[in-house]
Amino acid sequence: MSETDYYKILGLNKSASAEEIKKAYRKMAMKYHPDHTKGDKTAEETFKQISEAYAVLSDKEKRKQYDTFGSSGFRQRYSQEDIFRGFDFGDIFKEFGFGGMNFSSGGRGGSRFAFGGDSFGGRARQAAQMKGSDLVYELPLTLQEVATGVNKAIKFQHNDRSENISVKIPKGMISGKKLRIAGKGEISPYGGQPGDLFIQSKVLKDPVFSAKEHDLTVSRDIRLSEAILGTKLSVPTLSSRELSLTIPPGTQHKTRMRLPGHGLPHMKGSGRGDLFVTIHVKTPKNLTEEQKNLVRMLADAGM
Repeated sequence: MSETDYYKILGLNKSASAEEIKKAYRKMAMKYHPDHTKGDKTAEETFKQISEAYAVLSDKEKRKQYDTFGSSGFRQRYSQEDIFRGFDFGDIFKEFGFGGMNFSSGGRGGSRFAFGGDSFGGRARQAAQMKGSDLVYELPLTLQEVATGVNKAIKFQHNDRSENISVKIPKGMISGKKLRIAGKGEISPYGGQPGDLFIQSKVLKDPVFSAKEHDLTVSRDIRLSEAILGTKLSVPTLSSRELSLTIPPGTQHKTRMRLPGHGLPHMKGSGRGDLFVTIHVKTPKNLTEEQKNLVRMLADAGM
């Protein structure tokens, strides 16, 4: 785990006084506050870092523990919840005297920041309840797992540590679909609720089928004579059941034939996609003399 230098984050040295720490944070908080930066993610991350640094260095006991044991040792003793416990942004900003300013553009999660005026206390406390960041975990799934659903064990980084959870993946979770697991995202640096974890599906390539949304496509080869005269084909499905498909006489190369309801299930509600069969007519390359004579006879007959 990388070391976090709270003094460096605030542009201070280890001998900084409490007043110098407060002054440095006040200056940087005004610069990187979300209502000043209007959605700038880099600035928002900096604001989280300086707030965490101030929460530690402005508390005598936490600062002592940090100075004694260093970043790694401190993290073993204090979780992020511990760091921000009792850290009230409303009182802090009020103490800094941010009066006469009113920044009320929408912050993350609909929260607002306001300084000055009678509305300061309530809105500043609302800012302190901003959610932590959401996490997205990309989960590879086979087509068979999408078709039937599956239980998956997932290991992910969560608040500077690894966590293992078991997730029930419903059938029909095609690429891009997400499951929300509340409260498994990053902890809020402002003392609010943690963010959420989103499990996002990524369907793996299959050796037999290709998938687009809920529809599947499989390719099947037939001989030239079968394309001319017609035939029957056995078509595989994800359920391992074989379907019989009638190929009519005169079928052309790359014809697509539809088998309704044999694709992937929908994630919500009933119904399934379709299975498409792409017909490839194989043209022979090496003919015997007998076969060549037969083809000449067909040509003479006008075919």
